[in-house]
Amino acid sequence: MSIATKLRRIRKTPPEGWDLIEPTLEEFEAKMREAETDPHEGKRKTETLWPVFKIHHQRSRYVYDLFYKKEAISKELYQFCLDAKLIDGQLIAKWKKQGFENLCCLRCIQTRDTNFGTNCICRVPKSKLDADRVIECVHCGCRGC
Repeated sequence: MSIATKLRRIRKTPPEGWDLIEPTLEEFEAKMREAETDPHEGKRKTETLWPVFKIHHQRSRYVYDLFYKKEAISKELYQFCLDAKLIDGQLIAKWKKQGFENLCCLRCIQTRDTNFGTNCICRVPKSKLDADRVIECVHCGCRGC
């Protein structure tokens, strides 16, 4: 769904500063459409979703950094992006907590999705893993959060 469609759905006019972030969000939306239509022959079932998770993370991180780190956008614009579901509010809520600053996706911390009720391997500190082994997350394809 395009950004214009999402904006029509919430029936609000974008607040001041929207023109600053709109081109970047449109770019992320185009990348998302491309990732969704990419052929997935020869890939595992979970591998087909990895680009979607990555773009979703990048889009949310972009707005998060503008609001919390650089303070370049207003609270109204940030709330507008949350209300329009352009960014993931739950993922951003985790980023604000200590220890979750570099979390790649919410699936990596959901214990119900694993066999033994544990977190994803990408959440294990690198100091406790073999230095030679490359860790790749099964859920989102990241190489360690």
